[in-house]
Amino acid sequence: VRLVESGGDLVQPGGSLRLSCAASGSIVSINVMGWYRQAPGKERELVAIMYSGGSINYGDSVKGRLTISRDTAKNTVTLQMNSLKSEDTAVYYCYARDSLYGGSWGQGTQVIVSS
Repeated sequence: VRLVESGGDLVQPGGSLRLSCAASGSIVSINVMGWYRQAPGKERELVAIMYSGGSINYGDSVKGRLTISRDTAKNTVTLQMNSLKSEDTAVYYCYARDSLYGGSWGQGTQVIVSS
């Protein structure tokens, strides 16, 4: 599974940003799709992840500000980020798990929140 992210940018604190990820290639059935992020000097952490049954998990630091959505037919996932803070600055990685081919990561997209 090949994942391509887009939407990373420089944004001011309090602003909004929308990240998108599209899956392509060898796909049987993607049953998990979501976002992680990694800030400089920190470990990669969960941002939001959606399961095929519809359940969603959000990282504690983003609850109420970020919203994940998915288009199952198009194999895309979107992360709407509002009320951004400087601590949201990180490289955001798309993740997907296929029922046959296992987990895959995108190359990452940079989000910088700064005035």
